[in-house]
Amino acid sequence: MIKSEQDILDLIGNDSWMMNILKTAQTLHLPDWWICAGFVRTKVWDALHGHSDRTNLSDIDVVYFDASNTNEQFEKHLESKLKDKAPDEPWSVKNQARMHIINGEEPYTSTIDAVSRFPETATSIALKLNEKNELILVAPWGIEDLTSLQIKPTPPFKEKEALSSIYEKRVQEKQWDKKWPKVKVQGIN
Repeated sequence: MIKSEQDILDLIGNDSWMMNILKTAQTLHLPDWWICAGFVRTKVWDALHGHSDRTNLSDIDVVYFDASNTNEQFEKHLESKLKDKAPDEPWSVKNQARMHIINGEEPYTSTIDAVSRFPETATSIALKLNEKNELILVAPWGIEDLTSLQIKPTPPFKEKEALSSIYEKRVQEKQWDKKWPKVKVQGIN
């Protein structure tokens, strides 16, 4: 049973593949870096469904915050560096200092601020290794929706009409409830 942040940390800490992914991302030495979203959510939901095989990830989201260099090409360069180290992984690197533009919002102040503005509460989660190689987890909207298999919009996506259509589209496209039948999806209203 997964009920606490420590349960999630233990689950991931005991997964050598996930720990290797984290160690690989850490080698970039990016400011305010984290691995987020499906990387964490998928592991938790696989465990809660008793899946012995890992559900494939469409990408591994490495996020960071650097307002001094928001050049998208630099992100591609970072992805290339990760590909050199782990060529079989679907790396995606995004500087959250520029991602507010996609959502039509004010600039974000940090990576965690950006993660708090992800569409779904269960996806608004991130982890990394600190300087002591300890696993750290952050969940701006808590872990309850993640551990109770609920898909709900984060407050920014629930409150802004322009963002609600993005949430609804993601729910339809991702079809999480097909991969994980116990998942319950909540609409905007």
